[in-house]
Amino acid sequence: MNDCPVHLYGPRFQTDPAGLYQEMRGEHGQVVPVMMEGDVPAWLVIGYREVHRVVSDPTVFARSSRRWNAWPKIPDDWPLLPLVIQLPTVLYSEGEEHRRRAGAISDALAAVDAHELRTVATRLADRLVDGFCGSTGADLRAVYSARLPALVLSWMYGLDDERGDRLSSDMTTMIDGGPAAMDAQRSLMAAMAALVAERRASPGNDVVSRMIGHAAGFTDEELVPELIVMLGGGNQPTGEWLGNALRLMLTDDRFADSIAGARRSAREALNEVLWEDTPTQIHAGRYAAHDVELGGRLIREGDLLLLGLAGANHDQRVHQGIDGPGRHGNHAHLSFSHGEHGCPFPAREIAETIAVTGIEVLMDRLPDLELAIPAAELRWRPSPWVRGVASLPVTFTPAPPRGDT
Repeated sequence: MNDCPVHLYGPRFQTDPAGLYQEMRGEHGQVVPVMMEGDVPAWLVIGYREVHRVVSDPTVFARSSRRWNAWPKIPDDWPLLPLVIQLPTVLYSEGEEHRRRAGAISDALAAVDAHELRTVATRLADRLVDGFCGSTGADLRAVYSARLPALVLSWMYGLDDERGDRLSSDMTTMIDGGPAAMDAQRSLMAAMAALVAERRASPGNDVVSRMIGHAAGFTDEELVPELIVMLGGGNQPTGEWLGNALRLMLTDDRFADSIAGARRSAREALNEVLWEDTPTQIHAGRYAAHDVELGGRLIREGDLLLLGLAGANHDQRVHQGIDGPGRHGNHAHLSFSHGEHGCPFPAREIAETIAVTGIEVLMDRLPDLELAIPAAELRWRPSPWVRGVASLPVTFTPAPPRGDT
């Protein structure tokens, strides 16, 4: 196996990730030595079975970033710091502490009424479409797919649309890991602290109030970063999921005849995207609790392992023979991760409701929607971590607004 590290950036992560992962597998095997920005080393796990093993054994592949053996080499301004920062949240906690936090999150999300969620998502989707349906074209990413999840989550948090959009923008900046990532993270912390103070003074029927009142007994210091984790886990991935599914339906001949019948095809497109263009391509991460062998590699105690969810989904050992739209209902992808740190089931249901509603409303309102440029000219966002189109320009026949419903 090749021991020369692969740099975890570059255009092929946008233009041909599946081909790139295939090349990595051929040269390095299922566990690839990589260099993140600033030449910070890690292991990228791209084998389906290997990722499954990592996420299924938290005693060996632990979650707390305090274990990372590279901390002495990490500068204070490292652009990827938000992905590994040592915050006491559900992402980085272990054992009983993780179960306490994860249980509270699942309870708070499970209490969201499914019918009300669907009704609100439909109303907000209609409001967004009203904002551009009178024209002859729009960038669906900018005006629709990137905004709808933020608006729905803002409602779940008890926020107005303006505050929700601002939080969404800061979250995207933080997750992208650029030079403004830490400033965005600090802005999010301040905004969430203010929201927690408001809800403690005046509780409501919202996720934040339920987290405050939960038997887990969160302090404000615990709750603020936890709410940011929940927002980040629900907002950007859902927006990219919706956008990627719309791109698929507008560019793939298998879906062309079913655009107007989106109620039949929305779930198929969404499931196919989770196999082929999962929003979360790489997830950080796990830390070896002790020296361990994985995929023929010796992983040293404290080494960082990055979960190559996209690579695992394209592993030919599981990918072969799974064909067609929606992968025939096969949900064995790892796009929601797996194990005790996988995406909570209520969160998956909420994300799917938002995405399905987003497709159905849009196609019902603008049934002659078409891509405004050749499919080959679409560009993906410049990030190896998240996959989503940079823009999704479309044309359509102008339609009258429905007004606030």
